[in-house]
Amino acid sequence: MKKFFYFIYAIVCYVIFFATFLYLIGFVENVTQFEFAKEYTSLFPKTVDFGVSSMGLLSAVLVNLGLIALFGLQHSVMARPGFKESWTKIVPKPIERSTYVLLASIMLMVLYYFWQPIDLSIWDISGTSLGTAFILISLLGWTLLLISTFVINHFDLFGLRQVFLFTKNDTASGKIEFRTPNLYKMVRHPLYLGFLIAFWFAPVMTLGHAIFTVGMTIYIFIGIYHEEKDLVNAFGEKYRSYRKRVPKIIPFAKKKQSYD
Repeated sequence: MKKFFYFIYAIVCYVIFFATFLYLIGFVENVTQFEFAKEYTSLFPKTVDFGVSSMGLLSAVLVNLGLIALFGLQHSVMARPGFKESWTKIVPKPIERSTYVLLASIMLMVLYYFWQPIDLSIWDISGTSLGTAFILISLLGWTLLLISTFVINHFDLFGLRQVFLFTKNDTASGKIEFRTPNLYKMVRHPLYLGFLIAFWFAPVMTLGHAIFTVGMTIYIFIGIYHEEKDLVNAFGEKYRSYRKRVPKIIPFAKKKQSYD
């Protein structure tokens, strides 16, 4: 019975994550501005630039910064090995990752709900060839990050594999090995690169969008810093050697930094 419950729980968490992820794409891309999405406006009551905001400029900026910080704090703290060790004394280990994914999805929902659009324009190239190119590049970023999850192990990343192995009484297959397939031979963090491309290539960059993009960019690089520390602790010289060979975020960039 426990195995069945864990399996259903993991599936529910994954479905919630996937719905939240799809909303994130629409949120960032301001999907309701496109003609094909007009009839689906009710599904996107708020995007990064569209929606009701009753706050003044300063209050809106502070709320948005607080929402990004809240999301980043949850995402980073719960991903650390020390937290996981304590957390799994409360949450059963097979569903620890699914619970993390669920809470991360809830934090995104909170961000969507309380986000304050600020439509002061920084640049606007919509309706131009360059603007169309920006939209296509941004969509390419979303595609890159989704592909990156499957290249490593999509179902492990979002907690399904852990529960599946538990239902099969398989503990040996759960061990993580260090490997660098495909995209990971060109850049160490293709998933984060996908996010950065998706966030920055906006044909319309408002102040609200800029706050979201800059805030998430800062969070991404803080996350990379802590993630790489964890990977060095986990894999030692293998990972040190890997990061000396492969650029962090920009493919084919020359390596200038040195590591201990």
